[in-house]
Amino acid sequence: MIATPDHWHTKISIESMLAGKDVYCEKPLTLTIAEGKLIEKIVKQTGRVFQVGTMQRTENDHRFLKAIALIRAGRIGEIRKVTCGINDATGSPVIPAIDVPDGLDWDMWLGPAPKTSYRALPEMRRGYGGGVPLYTNCHYAWRNWYEYSGGQMNDWGAHHVDIATWALGAGDTGPNKITPVSYSLPVEYKDGYPTVDDQYNSPTKFEIHANMPGDIPLVITSEGDNGILFEGTKGRFFVNRGRLSGKPVEDLENNPLPDGAVEVVYGGPVSENHTANWIAAMQSREQPISDVWTHNRMLETCHLANIAIRVGRELKWDPAKREIVGDDEANAFLSRESRKGYEIEM
Repeated sequence: MIATPDHWHTKISIESMLAGKDVYCEKPLTLTIAEGKLIEKIVKQTGRVFQVGTMQRTENDHRFLKAIALIRAGRIGEIRKVTCGINDATGSPVIPAIDVPDGLDWDMWLGPAPKTSYRALPEMRRGYGGGVPLYTNCHYAWRNWYEYSGGQMNDWGAHHVDIATWALGAGDTGPNKITPVSYSLPVEYKDGYPTVDDQYNSPTKFEIHANMPGDIPLVITSEGDNGILFEGTKGRFFVNRGRLSGKPVEDLENNPLPDGAVEVVYGGPVSENHTANWIAAMQSREQPISDVWTHNRMLETCHLANIAIRVGRELKWDPAKREIVGDDEANAFLSRESRKGYEIEM
C-alpha cells in the first residue's frame, strides 16, 4: 500500500509489481501522463492486481454510485454539462530555506524530484495535518508544489473528475480539447515554469473546460460548492461526500431505481470499502473497481488542465495517440526525468 507524496508513486508502484507484489496506491496515481502509461505497461506485463485509491467509487454511502445509476436510468435525460467544484487554494509567503529537522531524510523524501533546499516557516498547522509546519515544501503542504503534486487539480480533481468521467462513459478516451478559461497562479511563470522556488506554485483559482465525447463540456472550477453538478435535458442534481440532492433525487421516493441498479454500475456486489475491493480482487485475480486504465484516462484531464495553465493556452489532445496536437512546448510536460540515483529500476 503506497501512501507517499505523489512524486514517489510511480517508482514504488513499478518496482513493487516487478517484485511480484499487488499494489494499492493512493490517488492521484502519477505526476505525469508518461508515468501513467508506464504503469499500465507493467501491470499488463506482470499481471499484478492494482487498485488506485479513488475511494469515492466505493465509499461515502455509495452516493456516487447512486448518482451514476440515476444518469444511466435516464432520470436527467441526456447529459448536457458536468461541473466539478474542487475548491480554491492559497499561495504562501516567502518560505525560507532552513536546516532539515532531526529525523527527516530530506534527500530520500525528495527522491525522484529535483534537488532543492528544505523550506519551512515556524508556524504550525492546526487540525488535519497538524504537527507539521503550515508553510513548507514538505509535509503537509507538498500538494501546493508542481514538483511533488498537481495542486487542487490533482488532489480533489482526481476524485470528482473520476466520477464525472465514469458517468460520461469516457473511461477509455477522455477529452479532445482543454481550455483554460481563467486561472490565477501565486507566482510569476516563464516558459511554463515558476520563476521563484520559495513560494507555493500551483494554481489558486481556475476555470477549465474539457471537451468530452459528444461535445459535452466538463467544467473544473475552484468556485462554488465542492462536488459534482450533473445537468441534463430533463433535470439536474448535485452530489458530494455529504449529500445527493435535486429533484431527480427527490423523485426516487415515488419512483425508485430498479433493483440492482447500483450493483450494475459497480459491476457486481458493492464492497464495504475500497480496500476490501482490492483484497477481493487479489483473491479473484481480476482488476479492482479503480483500475489503472480508467484512472489514468481521467487523470489525463487533470494533468492537461495543469499543463494548459502552465503554458497559458488551449490544448488540443489526441486521446488515441495520447499526445498534445501541434504544441511541442506543451508536450514536453507529458513526462519528467527522475533525479539521478532515484531512477526506476526495470
